[in-house]
Amino acid sequence: MKLTSKSEYALLALIYLARSGDSYVPVQLIASAQGIPPKFLEQILLILKRAKYLRSHRGQAGGYTLAKPAELIHLAEIIRLFDGALAPTESVSSYFYESTPIEKEQNLLAVFRDIRNYVAEKLENTTLADVS
Repeated sequence: MKLTSKSEYALLALIYLARSGDSYVPVQLIASAQGIPPKFLEQILLILKRAKYLRSHRGQAGGYTLAKPAELIHLAEIIRLFDGALAPTESVSSYFYESTPIEKEQNLLAVFRDIRNYVAEKLENTTLADVS
C-alpha cells in the first residue's frame, strides 16, 4: 500500500472537518489550513460527498461538514475509496484480488498476507475521531 496525494489530502481535510464540529467549513479555509491546493481539494471533497462522507451547503455560510460522526469513519474506508487495495500486492487483497506472478511462491505470499492483515486491521480499527 502506498498512499496517493488524493488519499493523504482527503484524510487531512476530514480530520480538519472532524475538529470543526458540525459547522460548515469553506473549501478555502480547509485548503489554507492544511496546505492543500484549493482546486485539487474541491475534486477530493466532491468524491467524499458522493460517497456520503460529507454534506455541503452553498452560500455565504456554506462549505462542507461531516455527514456522519467521526467515530464512524474508518481510515481504511477513505484509503480504499481513493487508492484501492490496502494490500502490498493484489494477490493477497481481500477486496481487490487479482492474480499476480508472486502467487507461485506460497511462503512469500504468506509474508505479504501478514503485512496486509496488520495494515488492514490497524486502519479498519482507527477512526477519524482517534486521529483528530
